[in-house]
Amino acid sequence: MEKVQADSPAVPASEAVPSVADTTGRSAIPKTEQRRRALASRLFNGRGWKWLRLSVDSALLLLAPIAADIGAPDDIGPDGRTLIWLFPPMAVLGLALARMYSPRTQAKLIDGLGLIVAVTSLAAVSLIAGAAYVDPDSDPAPLIARTWLYGTALLIGGRLLLGYAQRHGRATRLVTTPTLIVGAGYVGALVELRLNTQPQLGLEPVGYLDADPPPAELAPDREAPVLGGPDDIEEVMRRTGARHVVFSFMSGPDRDLIPLMRRCEVLGLQVSFVPRFFEQVNVHLALEHLGGLPLFGLRPIDPKGWQFVVKHTLDRIAASLMLFFLSPLLLALALATRISSPGPVLFKQLRVGRDGREFEMLKFRSMRLAPPEDPALPGNVTQLPTDVGPGGVEGDDRRTVVGTLLRRTSLDELPQLMNVVRGDMSLVGPRPERPEFVEAFGMRIARYDDRHRVKSGITGWAQVNGLRGKTSLRDRVEWDNYYIENWSLSLDLKILLMTLSAVFYRAE
Repeated sequence: MEKVQADSPAVPASEAVPSVADTTGRSAIPKTEQRRRALASRLFNGRGWKWLRLSVDSALLLLAPIAADIGAPDDIGPDGRTLIWLFPPMAVLGLALARMYSPRTQAKLIDGLGLIVAVTSLAAVSLIAGAAYVDPDSDPAPLIARTWLYGTALLIGGRLLLGYAQRHGRATRLVTTPTLIVGAGYVGALVELRLNTQPQLGLEPVGYLDADPPPAELAPDREAPVLGGPDDIEEVMRRTGARHVVFSFMSGPDRDLIPLMRRCEVLGLQVSFVPRFFEQVNVHLALEHLGGLPLFGLRPIDPKGWQFVVKHTLDRIAASLMLFFLSPLLLALALATRISSPGPVLFKQLRVGRDGREFEMLKFRSMRLAPPEDPALPGNVTQLPTDVGPGGVEGDDRRTVVGTLLRRTSLDELPQLMNVVRGDMSLVGPRPERPEFVEAFGMRIARYDDRHRVKSGITGWAQVNGLRGKTSLRDRVEWDNYYIENWSLSLDLKILLMTLSAVFYRAE
C-alpha cells in the first residue's frame, strides 16, 4: 500500500490542536473551533483533567464540614468541630492513593462508586477512632457522620457531572486525543473500528505506522491512512499532533517494537498495546514475576461451576421478589394490553438458550394479531445483512398504542421474570435468539455459538452498550463473550444499574 504523506507544516506536539483535519485530507476546521477544541482538550484530557477533578473534589469536600456544622447539636464541643476539617484532606489523599486521579481511557462513574464510598468511609472511621483514642469522653461521631454523608454525596454528584461533561465532549468530538495505531493489519483495523464506534473513549485514530502494511482486503475495517513506518514516529507525531499510540500486531517480531515503545515514552506519548492471546485475556488474569519476567496466569470462568450456581440462585430469588413487588404494575399492564386490542396478554416465542436448548420466552403482546388471510411471517434470515441482527418491527407495523409505549420503555420484557423463576433465563446474560436465526448466525458469525455457554438474560453487556435491535452481530457477539469470560456478581450488578439508566434515558 502506498503511504499517505500529509503536507501540513510541522507543529510542536505541545501546541498541536486536537484535530487532524489538515493531515488526513479533510477540510480545515475554523480557527475559532480549533481554539474551542484546544481549551476543551486541556480541561478534559491529560494533566488538565487530573487537576480539574482534584480541584472540584477538594472544593466539594470543603463544603461538607460547612454543611454538616449547620444545624448540628450545640453540645458538640469545639474539638469535634475542628476535627471535621481533617476530613477533606484525608479523603483527597485516599482518592489519590486509590489512583482515582490516574488517567484512564474508559472510566464510568459506577466503576469508581465503591471506591469513593470506601475512601470517605475510611476517612470518617479513622477520625472517629482517633478522637476516641485522644479523648474518650468526646463524642464527635454524629458530626463526623454528617460530614461523611455530605462529603460522599457531593463527591458522587461532582464526579457524575464531570464525567457527563467529559463523555459529552468526547461523543461530540469536541474533546479528542489524536491517536496513532502501530500495525495496519486486521487487529489494528479492529482497534480503529472500536475507537470510531466508541467516541466516548476520546481517542481519534489519525493513521497507522507500518513499514509493510497488508493489503486492504486483509484489513477490511481499515479506513485511516498509513502515514509511515515505525521509524517515522517523530515526524508523524509532529504532523498529526498525536498524543496517544496504540500498539497492535505487525508482521515483524515484537522485539523490534520495544525500542519504539521506549521512544514513545521519551516523547511524552501515552502508550497502549493489544496483548498476544487477547481473546483469552480477562479481568481475572493473575500477574506473577519470575525474576524480571512477567508471567500471566489464566483463570477462565466455568459456566457450569459453583459461581454460576450462586448466580442462578440469586437470579431466582431476585426475580421472585420483583414479581411480588411489581405485581400491581404487571396487572395494570396486562389489563392495558388486553383492552388495547383483541388477543392474548402474553406473546410467546421460541428462543435458544443455554447449551442450545429451546424455550418459550414471554413478553407482553405489543402488536395486534395478524389477520388470518395475511399471517405475520417470521423474520427472513436471507433478508438480513450479513452483520446485522434482527429486531424492531418486522413486516407491517401492527403495534398498538399501549404496545408502542411498552416497547419504548422496555416494560414488555417484564414477563421474562417468570422465565427466570422457571430457570429458562437469567437476569443478566446474552439475549436469546430465534432458532432459525441461531442456525444461520452460527455458520457466518465467529464465536456466535459460544454465547450459549450460559443462560440467556433479560438484559446483557451488549445491550447496555447500545447493541440492541438491528446492530452489528459481530460486535454483539464480542461483547457477549466478553461478559461470559469476565463474569462476576459485581459485573451483573453494574449491568443492572446501567440497564435502569438506559431505560430511563430512552423513556425521556
